[in-house]
Amino acid sequence: GQLKTPELVILHAGNAKDYEAGHIPGARLIELSAIAPTSASGLRLEVPEEAILMRALKAAGVSDNSRVVVYSGGPVLAATRVWFTLDLVGLAARASILDGGLAAWRAAGQSVSTDPAAAAGQGTLNARIHPERLARLEWIREHLTDPGTVILDARLPQFYLGTDPGTMPRAGRIPGARNVPYTGLFDKEGKLLPEAELRRLLGVGPDAGSKKYVAYCHIGLQATSVYFAARRLGLDVKLYDGSFQEWSGMPNLPVETGTAGQ
Repeated sequence: GQLKTPELVILHAGNAKDYEAGHIPGARLIELSAIAPTSASGLRLEVPEEAILMRALKAAGVSDNSRVVVYSGGPVLAATRVWFTLDLVGLAARASILDGGLAAWRAAGQSVSTDPAAAAGQGTLNARIHPERLARLEWIREHLTDPGTVILDARLPQFYLGTDPGTMPRAGRIPGARNVPYTGLFDKEGKLLPEAELRRLLGVGPDAGSKKYVAYCHIGLQATSVYFAARRLGLDVKLYDGSFQEWSGMPNLPVETGTAGQ
C-alpha cells in the first residue's frame, strides 16, 4: 500500500536500458551521470555545482518532504551513490535503500513494470550541499598522519596492495588506509551484513566516537557502499570524491604498496 503514498519517491538507480527492462511500479530513473558528472578536470563521477545537483534531484521528483526509497537495477553501488548524494544534501533521514535491490523485490514475488514513469511533480527543494560530508585532497593530505582519522579503502585487494594499477595513474593506496573491500559488506543476496559484522570489517572499536572516517576508492563509487555502512553505524564519515583517480595523478603525493605495516 506504501507505493501509493504521495510523498513516496522511488528511485531506480541505473540506466535507461535496465529501467525499461523492468522497474518497481512508479519508480523513476535516476542516472549517475545526472548527479555525478565528469568534472572539468576530467575526474569521473564528481559532485557537480549545487544548482546542477538540485535540478537533477528535482527532475527525479525529490522535494523537501519526500520519503525516498532508492534501489539499484544492477550492482548496489549505483544505489549507494544516490543515497550518499541525498545524505550530502541533508536528506538522509528521509531516504533509505531497498535491501537487496530489484533482485530482492522480484524474489519476493512483487510485480515489475515496463511503463514509463509519470512526470515528476516539482515540489519545493531547499536542500543544500553539506560540505562536511566531502573530503577534499587537501583535507586528506593534512590528516594523513592524524591518529584520529581512519582512511577506508573500498577497492578490491589487488588495487589496495598495488599489484594491479587498474586504470589509475599509479598503483597502490593512500598511505595508512585500511582495506574494506565493498564486496564484503553484502551477503550473496546483495543485502547489507548485520551491524556487528560491519563494525568488525570497518575496524570500529569503542573509541569510534572520537574518530573521523573517510572512504575512498577508484572514482568515488565503490566507496559510497563503505560510506553507507559507516553512516549506518553512526560514524562521522566523509567521502573522498576525487578518490585514487585524483590522488595517484598527483606525482608529489605519497602512495603505499604491499601489505600494510600495521
